[in-house]
Amino acid sequence: MSLQTQFKGWTKPGPVPPGALGRGPEVAPGETLDAISGHFRIFQLADGHRFSTDDVLTAWYGTSWCATARQVLELGSGIGTVGMIAAWRMPEARFVTVEAQAESYRLARKSAEWNGLAHRFDQRLGDFREPLRIDPGELFDLVLGSPPYFPIGTGVTSGHPQKVACRFEVRGTVADYCSTAAQHLAPGGVFACVFPIQPPEQQARVFAGAEAAGLTVVRMRPVVLCEGEPPLLGLFVMQRAADLPPRMRERTWTEPPLVIRAADGSVHPEYAAVKLSFGFPP
Repeated sequence: MSLQTQFKGWTKPGPVPPGALGRGPEVAPGETLDAISGHFRIFQLADGHRFSTDDVLTAWYGTSWCATARQVLELGSGIGTVGMIAAWRMPEARFVTVEAQAESYRLARKSAEWNGLAHRFDQRLGDFREPLRIDPGELFDLVLGSPPYFPIGTGVTSGHPQKVACRFEVRGTVADYCSTAAQHLAPGGVFACVFPIQPPEQQARVFAGAEAAGLTVVRMRPVVLCEGEPPLLGLFVMQRAADLPPRMRERTWTEPPLVIRAADGSVHPEYAAVKLSFGFPP
């Protein structure tokens, strides 16, 4: 397949990374190498945690509402999906990522090398809640996070430890993400995340975590996974309340729902446009 991969008349945009030219790390047994943004690809375990629509939407929403960020922090960065897409959309930005699982951290470093991003990424292994994992003086224009959704014991856990930590709150809750983001936001900075909004108490956890951290949810966008169904997820943009005018500190602008798939199972036209915005075939 040529570098100018065609998809129904569509050509992959963006830079061609070293890996696409045969100068990147190779796929090891048990791994796959999958398209993520333009020519960028990501290493994943065939039977472990794999990137999801949630991760893609987090990167898209955060970079859409803070498109000029130069310093970006990703909390609980996993295999690197959110950061890789954000780096593709913001070619001048530099990134600090923090991930506690050694296997996910290894894959993310491998992907950064394949995509030619190692010089733009400071990838750290550890729990972002640990003291000095992020220096108190480090401030960021944009903080990104895809927190685990469920408390331990509230659902059936997978046998794969990588999957468990991505779905269940093994190392921190959405409130912990809010608290850490608030500590490291530059003046006027943005924290963007994804979290369930059903049942209603899940959405309430986001707003409670934001308030406790001194943040205001300035925008949210419900996500409908299939046309005709109620929205299950929400995308959230937060800013430090002290940075906002008084009239904005207690108000959230709710956008129309984003629909992922049409009723017939095809990609909804709106989500197709979203995919195009980060260099992925529609």
